[in-house]
Amino acid sequence: MSLFIGLMSGTSLDGIDAALVEIREDGAPRLIATHETPMPEALHELLWRLCHANRTTFAELAAAEDAFCRLQAEAVEALITSCGVERAAISAVGSHGQTIEHAPRGHDGGPAYTLQLDNPSLLAELTALPVVADFRRRDLAAGGQAAPLAPAFHEALFRAKGEWRLVLNLGGFANLTLLPPAEDDRPPLGFDTGPANALLDAWHARHRGGRFDAGGAWAASGAVDEALLERLLEEPFFHLPPPRSTGRELFHLEWLQERLQGGEAPQDVQATLAELTAASVALGVGMARERLDAPPAAALVPCGGGAHNPDLLTRLARQLPETPLLPGDDWGWPAEWLEAGAFAWLAWRRLAGLPGNLPSVTGAAGPRVLGGLYLP
Repeated sequence: MSLFIGLMSGTSLDGIDAALVEIREDGAPRLIATHETPMPEALHELLWRLCHANRTTFAELAAAEDAFCRLQAEAVEALITSCGVERAAISAVGSHGQTIEHAPRGHDGGPAYTLQLDNPSLLAELTALPVVADFRRRDLAAGGQAAPLAPAFHEALFRAKGEWRLVLNLGGFANLTLLPPAEDDRPPLGFDTGPANALLDAWHARHRGGRFDAGGAWAASGAVDEALLERLLEEPFFHLPPPRSTGRELFHLEWLQERLQGGEAPQDVQATLAELTAASVALGVGMARERLDAPPAAALVPCGGGAHNPDLLTRLARQLPETPLLPGDDWGWPAEWLEAGAFAWLAWRRLAGLPGNLPSVTGAAGPRVLGGLYLP
C-alpha cells in the first residue's frame, strides 16, 4: 500500500483540488481524503489574463507561477493536517500545474506545445515531499496530443466485465472516455469533445459577474437559439476524428462573438452554450461508438464541476436518451475528485516506472512513462 497526493487546478481557475489516494499492490486506487483550496481573486484574475494574453512578461509569468505553487503547497498542508496522515507515509505529490495554453497542433505553423505553469522544485521545497510534475510534454514529444490523460485512470477505476461504459469530464472543457468491457481486448477511446464550463463561465462573468452560473440557473432561464447553435456546431473541431484535444486557444469569447449576429438576449446565448456542450458531447459519443462499433453504453458517469449543474445534466440526458447518467459515487469515486485522483495515480505510475498515457487516446507513438521527479 502506498499513499499519493494528487493536485489539480482546471481551466475554470476556481481553486486547487487535493486528493489523498491509496494505491494497493495491484495498482487499484482508493480515495482516502480530499481538500479544496479556493483560488484567491487576485491570482484568479492574473491567471485568467495570462490564459487570454497574446503577450506577457517573464516577470508576470514568474509571479503567477510562484503564487500558484505556494497555493498548491497550502493545499497539500491543509490536506495532511485535516486527515492526520504522517508526512513520511506519503510517497509523492502529483502536480498537474495550471494550463495556460494547449496547442497540440502548434500555432501559425509553429511546433506543438502545451504550457502548464508550475514550479515542482519549489513545491518539493515547501512541502518536504517528492513531487512528480510535467506529465503532458512526454506524450507530446512522442507525437501525442498530451491530452486527455485521465482516460487511463478512468480505465483503472471503471472498466468492468460485461458492459460498455462512458466517463465524461465536464471541466472548462469536456473530455469523453469510452471503455469497452474488460473481456474485450481493445483499448479505451478518449478525446476532448469541446467547451464545457469555459464559455459558460466567461459569458456569465461578462453579463452577470461572478465566476460561474450556479446550477445552470441562468442558462435554464433562456431559450436555445437554434440558428446560433447551428453556426457554433459548424466549427471544424467538432467533426475532427480522434485523437483530438482543445482549449482556450480555440474556444474563447472572441470565437463566440464572431458567430453572434447582434441583438441576442444574453440568457438565450447562455442557454445555447449549454446546449452546445450537450450537443457536442452527443456528437462525440456517436463518433466513439462508430469508431469501436460499440452498442449504447450501460451508463455514463459525469464528473468535474459540470456534474453538479442540473441544467447541463438535463440537456445531456435529452441528447443521449439511450444512456443513463449515473453519479460517480455509485461506482465508488466522487465525480468532483476524479481529476485530482488521476494525478495521484499518475505519480504512482511514474515512481513505478509504468506508462501513464494511452496511445489509443492521445495518438502518441507508444506507451510512455510520464512526468519528472523532483526530490525534496
